[in-house]
Amino acid sequence: MKNEALYAVLIAFFLNIVISPFIIPLLQKFKFGQHIRNDGPDSHLKKSGTPTMGGIIILTSIVLTSLLFVIRNKEVQIILFVTVAFGLIGFIDDYIKIVKKRSLGLTASQKIIAQIIGTCVFAYLLKYYLGLDTSTILPFSGSRELELGLLFWPFLGIAVLGVVNAVNLTDGLDGLASGVTVLVATYFAAIAWATYSNVLPIAAAAVGSLLGFLLFNSYPAKVFMGDTGSLALGGFVISTAFVMKMPLFILIVGIIYVIENISVILQVAYFKKTRKRLFKMAPIHHHFELSGWPETKVVTVFCVITAIMCLIGLIAL
Repeated sequence: MKNEALYAVLIAFFLNIVISPFIIPLLQKFKFGQHIRNDGPDSHLKKSGTPTMGGIIILTSIVLTSLLFVIRNKEVQIILFVTVAFGLIGFIDDYIKIVKKRSLGLTASQKIIAQIIGTCVFAYLLKYYLGLDTSTILPFSGSRELELGLLFWPFLGIAVLGVVNAVNLTDGLDGLASGVTVLVATYFAAIAWATYSNVLPIAAAAVGSLLGFLLFNSYPAKVFMGDTGSLALGGFVISTAFVMKMPLFILIVGIIYVIENISVILQVAYFKKTRKRLFKMAPIHHHFELSGWPETKVVTVFCVITAIMCLIGLIAL
């Protein structure tokens, strides 16, 4: 299995760098360009027209690589399903943005309903296909498990929707979501490697795919992942965490996702109460941009924080 993981990383990586030079020009040809928010940082206006929907590249390399290991591997099958399902929601959202030439695609209610349906199917697969129980590993407890019983299911729903949309919020700077998520995927791959977990092939495929994508998505980005990529990656991260019985570890290794999400919640709540802004702009990566940090510095700092938290996550297990 460990040799398979190495193959998965390399195959996904090379698939990505082979596919990208063909997909990116096609996205440009069909004018699948990013529409930049009018209320965003002025420095982002120059990014208007940069090809988006690059998540197609990420998904393609992960799917093709995982298919080599999916037979008789229920864990990979479930994670792959969730990744593709949420990626499809993101694809529809991106497509609407492009066709209608606006920065908003699906309505909030349409998006949340689609995500709830995907979450319910995921919950069904965990219980009746994989046969997973309703316990979860507690961080810093010597791998002790907490039995949640019926509370497991609302917890799963909140966690899935929270993480998927948090990863989506994190995708706001060149290389940010892909850089943070490749570290989180590496963390899960390392744990799977050490424990001989069946999730190892798809975790390794995600690492390879994101490493390849970063060659085109790092500053200055030649392609954006769009909601196609960010929702797919959110689905990958949270489904992997639940299959490994480690959703609470997202609070550690996915601290950037958590902070990005909380910053938006605080911004909205504070504005409704005071009619003033708590941050210069939310999500919080834009606050640092507007405070004078170069985009590359924000991405570097957030990735360093993620790397340190992943090391702490190893200790927590």
